[in-house]
Amino acid sequence: MGKQESTDVVVIGGGLGGCMAALAVAKMGLQVIMTEETDWLGGQLTSQAVPPDEHKWIEKYGSTDTYREFRNRVRQYYRDNYPLTKEARENELLNPGNGWVSRLAHEPKVALKVIEDMLAPYLNSGKIKVLCNYKPLNAKTEDDLVKSVTVTHIEKSQTIELIGEYFLDATECGDVLPIAGVEYVSGAESRNETGEPHALEEANPIDMQSFTYVFAVDYVEGSNFTIDKPEQYDFWREYMPSFSHMPLFSWYATDADDTSKLKEFTLFPNNEGIPSLFTYRRILDTENIEGDLYEGDISLINWAQNDYFHGPIYGVSEEEVEKNIYNAKQQSLSLLYWLQTEASRLDDGKGYPGLRLRKDVLGTEDGLAKYPYIRESRRIKALYTITEKDVSKEIRGDQGICEYFDSVGLGSYHLDLHHTTVSKRSFYIPNYPYEIPLGALLPIRVKNLLPACKNIGTTQITNGCYRLHPTEWNIGESAGYLVAYSLLNNVIPRQVRQEEEHLQAYQKLLVNNGVQLHWPEDIDL
Repeated sequence: MGKQESTDVVVIGGGLGGCMAALAVAKMGLQVIMTEETDWLGGQLTSQAVPPDEHKWIEKYGSTDTYREFRNRVRQYYRDNYPLTKEARENELLNPGNGWVSRLAHEPKVALKVIEDMLAPYLNSGKIKVLCNYKPLNAKTEDDLVKSVTVTHIEKSQTIELIGEYFLDATECGDVLPIAGVEYVSGAESRNETGEPHALEEANPIDMQSFTYVFAVDYVEGSNFTIDKPEQYDFWREYMPSFSHMPLFSWYATDADDTSKLKEFTLFPNNEGIPSLFTYRRILDTENIEGDLYEGDISLINWAQNDYFHGPIYGVSEEEVEKNIYNAKQQSLSLLYWLQTEASRLDDGKGYPGLRLRKDVLGTEDGLAKYPYIRESRRIKALYTITEKDVSKEIRGDQGICEYFDSVGLGSYHLDLHHTTVSKRSFYIPNYPYEIPLGALLPIRVKNLLPACKNIGTTQITNGCYRLHPTEWNIGESAGYLVAYSLLNNVIPRQVRQEEEHLQAYQKLLVNNGVQLHWPEDIDL
């Protein structure tokens, strides 16, 4: 029989939302136990190896103060610990990798260190206790309350029953929702259900966005680091997606601005104006570093070519999940092998054997990220569901930003859907900056479990913009303050939304702790 542990708030999942939820609760003087399936906190930024996808206003506004603090700390970490060039050191907006996907492309281990530093006072004082390598197993419920969640160690046969007043599901896939009996949606809704023009005619719960196993490489000219040929290489090399007339492994991928067209890419910067994929998610640019500390630039490979859309990672049998995970890993390793041996070069040669799989960058034996990059989670059936009409420029026209009376934060990103597992749809729909309504954080029935990650009340389509780093961070932070406020004021979260006195007090708490509720009126849209 496993042991029991009790606390004020249980946070299941140590990604960005989970970490910020735990931090908010601890700042309010309460005790937290947080679990994490891997041995790295930080989710998207660390164990999934995805540099921060952000909006164009991120340096000035459009995030919480703690997210801005994180960004500042990352830059300062490089200044304090790395032999930066004078120009890099003096650059207020230092981008360590000069990757063009992000204004702050940086190494996952640096993000891990900074997140641990931000949590350190609360970890060291015992306000936050972290259980690494644990995932949820089952839950006990009574009426509309969750009483406990039992977690199990991923390697040892060891379980712990976690008992708390409140539970936050900050797992990447919304894993607590089914075991706790929380009503949820997965995959694609129907147009009938959501009223969204881009929704399917019929709902399909396993038609989910692709997931990706990211890997890190550097490049050393004149060297040969070619890996052994992956078992499935011949399949992936020949594979032709149904939505394309080009093989998946080619220098062509769907154009984000017009998903009916293909756009040409190549590996490295060139004089022909063809975008470089190596610099896309480059996390270390040696031009920023004095001397020869690094043998070459480091890049994270998270491209259309290694998006796995052949099956979901939850909502099907365990055997099916294991098969999809194995195939996705094979796809990523096959992409690397193709790059090393057969990818066409602009000089008419083939292959880049100097690409080296940097296992150390991600801390794994196989060189792939510790956890797959999950774009789409199970989503609670919420008191308010965010739909296309809330954010899409196509639908809102000149109405501008949708403001909510119960806003608990904000963010911005395109409605970005990667190819899905059944219909193979993809979208990149222009959006307005958005707010996060409190109603989307409240389950329709269960009273003491809240989402704290990508599992809030969005649709599959609006998840495409609410899933990014700064928004997940904000969701977790606001959820943490919500359960702390509820505990300290002896109310339940839905009362906070329903009763104006509590809503104003809670929103004031958020603002006083650096959570922005509304976009500036003079924002340049």
